[in-house]
Amino acid sequence: MSREKSVGKHPHKSNSDFPQTVTLEITGELDLHTFNPKDLGSLVPEYLKACKDAGIKTVRIVHGKGTGTLRRSVHSILKDLDMVDSFKIAGLHQGHWGATLVFLK
Repeated sequence: MSREKSVGKHPHKSNSDFPQTVTLEITGELDLHTFNPKDLGSLVPEYLKACKDAGIKTVRIVHGKGTGTLRRSVHSILKDLDMVDSFKIAGLHQGHWGATLVFLK
């Protein structure tokens, strides 16, 4: 089974007016630093579904510490997803305030 999936939009535009789709390896870790925050609403659910389909039940989403805006956006999305059992801020050696651990059903 391939552990790569086309999800989300690449942050850089091609010669066309449409963002490119990017293929990510499904590893259980999603680093949001290279993505446009406006794409989170589709990117996060698509990546979590791909993880679930690959049998990955714990996912680490890296959103960075910053002002907390991106973290709050991610948490808001996670609260509305039926596939999410629970989530929490990562531990000290897993990114702490800069990452969220997601536990899938």
